[in-house]
Amino acid sequence: MENTSSVPDIYSAVAPKSTSSVHNIGVEKPPFGSRFLTDESEVWSQNAWDHVPPPDDQEKTIAASLSKQRLAPVPDNDKPKYNDKPARHWFDLRLGYFKPDLTQIYRRDNFYKMNSSNFFRNRKWLHNEFPELVESTQPEAGPVTVVEIGCGEPYPPLTRRLVLSKFKGAGNSVFPLLAANKNPDLRICAYDYSNHAVKLVQNNPLYLSPPAGSLQAAVWDLTSPEGLPTGIESGTVDIVILVFVFSALHPDEWGRAIANIHQMLKPGGLVVMRDYGRHDLTQLRFKGGRLLDENFYIRGDKTRVYFFELDELALLFTGHRPLTGQITDRTTEELEEDVVQLSGASSPAQVSRETSQTPLEQLMKEGPSEGPAISSSSSSSSSSAAGTAATKPIIHPNVLKPLADCPAHPLFTIEQLGVDRRLLVNRKRQLKMYRVWMQGKFRKVS
Repeated sequence: MENTSSVPDIYSAVAPKSTSSVHNIGVEKPPFGSRFLTDESEVWSQNAWDHVPPPDDQEKTIAASLSKQRLAPVPDNDKPKYNDKPARHWFDLRLGYFKPDLTQIYRRDNFYKMNSSNFFRNRKWLHNEFPELVESTQPEAGPVTVVEIGCGEPYPPLTRRLVLSKFKGAGNSVFPLLAANKNPDLRICAYDYSNHAVKLVQNNPLYLSPPAGSLQAAVWDLTSPEGLPTGIESGTVDIVILVFVFSALHPDEWGRAIANIHQMLKPGGLVVMRDYGRHDLTQLRFKGGRLLDENFYIRGDKTRVYFFELDELALLFTGHRPLTGQITDRTTEELEEDVVQLSGASSPAQVSRETSQTPLEQLMKEGPSEGPAISSSSSSSSSSAAGTAATKPIIHPNVLKPLADCPAHPLFTIEQLGVDRRLLVNRKRQLKMYRVWMQGKFRKVS
């Protein structure tokens, strides 16, 4: 297992990104998008260039990959063991034994017992993507309650490239927020249904002695039918953070999760989220025997992952598909020195996209990848879905009808909804890697 203590700090190697990957509805122009590669002699001056089109062979790659996956799905008689008791696989895989009576609270525990929180790096990109969080830390912000759900959301397996940790880890959203906090009235609550993940948060020095405000962490399951966690009353939360959380849920759990989020938020409260997008490289690289349902997979460690369309997120939170003016599609070219199965820890460098001609198929043959890649900038184009223009997106039937265990819509309005696409280019290995993430902000209806 990779020890990331020797991994170089990517923030010293990559020019920091100072603007969001998507922009707010009603803003005519995004606050970034000025990195145009007009002079090839300047290619080495930046690690990303804006307004880069998708690879020419992307639609072909998507179709071929999905076709192979559908020919060899998870057998029907195996699906119940992944969907009914997903918790047991965290122990079954790591410890080599099977306990059929494990409860869901242990789903992530073994992951954290095997790995210290030092593996993860804080989500330093949060201040760019969600400035509302930064505003809550200002001295005059007044009383603000922020809840991070899935504070210990793990990112299996560990042997992925260093930058997967930009998005995962015990308390990785709350600690950057707490470290920068100057608001004595800021209250931060972090919840995860892994007891060990919560303990990691509680053992952090910032938890024990915050510079200002307060932080509490506790065990709680977002899909719990028993209501809100202890210490959170209905209608008392200002902001809920969901970073790669919904993709880990079974679609049948979406309704209960939305209901709990809605219940805890104040009228006008905000949800900020980021998650996997449809046809991300991670999805395309899954081999046979991984497909549980359309766009829903079982990883090598037996944990699950769903890949979203923008329409699905809009339907989940608002009950309606987004209007054309409510969505943003960003594409960025990222230039890498070397990538080995998306797991090698290498420092970033820039290469010209004209030198990279090999399609995604070569990288896909090297095995599944489950980590997000380095991000530094984004660009803008118009699109209404994460899928390609030539393919009609598949929408999960659960969001095309009233959600189970959830109040009737309207529950939220869309404040921001977009696709963050990143084309990673590796000149040394002649590879192109295409990542797709969803990002949104949803405001509770007053």
